[in-house]
Amino acid sequence: MKLLITGIHGFVGRNLVRAWKGEMALYGLDILQEESEGIVQTFSWDELDRILAVDIIIHLAGKAHDTKNTSSAQAYFDINLRLTEQIFDYFLQSEAKHFVFFSSVKAVADKVAGEYLTEDVSPKPATPYGQSKLAAEQYILSKKLPEGKKIYILRPCMIHGPGNKGNLNLLYQLAKKGIPWPLGAFENQRSFLSVDNLIFVLRELLNQDLPSGIYQVADDEAISTNELIEMIAASMGKKAKIWKVSRPLIEKVALLGNSLKLPLNTERLQKLTENYVVSNQKIMEALQKPLPLSAREGMMRTLRSFED
Repeated sequence: MKLLITGIHGFVGRNLVRAWKGEMALYGLDILQEESEGIVQTFSWDELDRILAVDIIIHLAGKAHDTKNTSSAQAYFDINLRLTEQIFDYFLQSEAKHFVFFSSVKAVADKVAGEYLTEDVSPKPATPYGQSKLAAEQYILSKKLPEGKKIYILRPCMIHGPGNKGNLNLLYQLAKKGIPWPLGAFENQRSFLSVDNLIFVLRELLNQDLPSGIYQVADDEAISTNELIEMIAASMGKKAKIWKVSRPLIEKVALLGNSLKLPLNTERLQKLTENYVVSNQKIMEALQKPLPLSAREGMMRTLRSFED
């Protein structure tokens, strides 16, 4: 089986190569033209017409959400929408049978209204990141699909695993330095997605040849941020230091962080302390197989990889 993976040198792409090298013929489409074990060849975006026939296209390439708010709104659309248009148009006229687009739950909502988020919720993204991802979804769905081709729009929540970057690493480094967690007064539940569970879902999705559609992807259980801090400490053999500082005081500091460019701003505070539970019921009912890892097992694997 031949796969073309855009953004193959990114976080998820590298983990796919780790899992599938030697099993499938993997080709890359990326701005980075580096050689890597397990990749037959990496092409630039100007070389689409040079790519040999492939069976599956997995579109990972995109601009991630910038919590520091230094990117313009147009930058998200230039990458997340325009690259999707380019690669999907290529898919429509190619011999590939499956197209997998990595969107995001943030294409639907930045805050979850109710107990959890499902695919039935009407999308109302509040940020350029989510809006650009939704625009890319809409472009894919607006096109007539040739007979024999299938599309899968995946909406993962926060993915973690070896090589992970972002807020999870920030929390790990704080705990490693012995700095107490000051947001213990915030009680929340958040969904995460282990990259190993994601790889499992992708493999089953393609092997079982499921119906085209939009599928949310998340671990089965949610984890609170306080639980996560305790798990980080446990992965180091330490006792968690959690302080329950006044919520109003923390919120004032976050507001100040918006103007002073502090590590804690209102957006990062929301991401760390909000309730954001994602239902994976649709994809799991379609696969009819359980995920290999619980949310906590997957998280501990990631945390231990940080030390390595």
